[in-house]
Amino acid sequence: MFCVSNVATLIRYYELFKRKQADASRPLRIATIFSYAANEADLEANGLINGLLPEESAEVPSGAKINQSSRDKLDEFIADYNALFGTKYSTNDNQSFYNYYQDIAKRVRAGQVDILLVVNMFLTGFDSPNLNTLYVDKNLRYHGLVQAFSRTNRILNERKSQGNIICFRNLKQATDDAIALFSNKDAKETVLVKPYHEYVADFNQAAEKLLTTAPTVQSVDLLPSETEQLEFVTRFRELLRIKNTLTTFSDFSADDLTLSEQNFEDYKSKYLDLHDKVKRERGGGDKASILDDVDFELTLIHRDEINVAYILNLLLNLNNLKPEDRDKRQKEIIDSMAGNAQLRSKRVLIEAFIAENLTASNSSDDVMERFAEFWTEHQQKAFEQLCADENIVPEQLQKLLNNYTFANDLPKNQEIKSALNFKPKILESKTIVERIKDKIQAFIDTFIEGMGGSV
Repeated sequence: MFCVSNVATLIRYYELFKRKQADASRPLRIATIFSYAANEADLEANGLINGLLPEESAEVPSGAKINQSSRDKLDEFIADYNALFGTKYSTNDNQSFYNYYQDIAKRVRAGQVDILLVVNMFLTGFDSPNLNTLYVDKNLRYHGLVQAFSRTNRILNERKSQGNIICFRNLKQATDDAIALFSNKDAKETVLVKPYHEYVADFNQAAEKLLTTAPTVQSVDLLPSETEQLEFVTRFRELLRIKNTLTTFSDFSADDLTLSEQNFEDYKSKYLDLHDKVKRERGGGDKASILDDVDFELTLIHRDEINVAYILNLLLNLNNLKPEDRDKRQKEIIDSMAGNAQLRSKRVLIEAFIAENLTASNSSDDVMERFAEFWTEHQQKAFEQLCADENIVPEQLQKLLNNYTFANDLPKNQEIKSALNFKPKILESKTIVERIKDKIQAFIDTFIEGMGGSV
């Protein structure tokens, strides 16, 4: 989001973006919205009245004086939006303008707009967890500054724990004053992230500690006890946390880090190996493990865009390479699945499909169709095997899986008991249910999650 001081400035920015992108092969998707009612006094000439951003709605009050020049420009910009998204909005009536406002809000939340230019609209009350950068060419202070800056600070998960603010005006003192007013004078140490170079130093220091525990990737397999494994897990998890903060900086470069990108990915694969080991053994053995209660924080690793369809498309795009280059790149892509929490469970099946079906002569449509058949066949076999191994009523298991697919709701203990073909003994019930729950989760991880829309 890009907030500016007034409508005239916004118009200049919009037209500048448009001119600069006239010949771009993939231009940014720019959208804007602002009030075209005449603006008496410029509320933002030196900040805001009492430091508050005015509440702006998409409705123009009845009888309000209209700034026709602003309205004409907005209609011109809305026409660009209509051409971009195939819509038919205008300022001809309040309802159409309100619908335009609602459509922009929806597309910003969905990540379909690259830059949204505003004066005051969307700076109060609007909530989009994916929005992570606010550009500011506007004097802000106190409530208004906190209101505006808060647009970027919706925590999405461990992958997004803060937002970025890029100011084209010196707002440092105003920011310090606002934080002191709404918290205390020392709060800026916890409210604001540290400078980029400090996180680089933190990462490199954490990497040094990791290497004292596991000097090489292969040495992770040789850690002598669970105590050393726990040390590796906690130290690599700290690296993950710092790395995810680093990647939110626009000037992030992997070259600044002492641990290479490939080594980081290789250690991540070992980290996930330990997670899988704990998951397999949890509840299945007699001996308690000190790793049982460790939170591996896999959301730090999760990437929505990396799925089966994405991997297959990467492999299909290798057709134009020389055979030796194609084999090398194919191995790199397959190896990358080991470091992806979502794809690890699918790796064996994907490799089997590649070995049997993927050749340079295959077309994209043909491969995707054959993969769908291959996957369906193996999914059905796994489903039948699970029902047979655990004596589950197939119709009941399908019902539990459907419930997860449509409601993202994992089966509860009682639902699992009800799906069984027998009534487990009281003393065995907990162990049986936990084992089946893990198997259902494994089935979901392999055959439902991370498949991608084109598979």
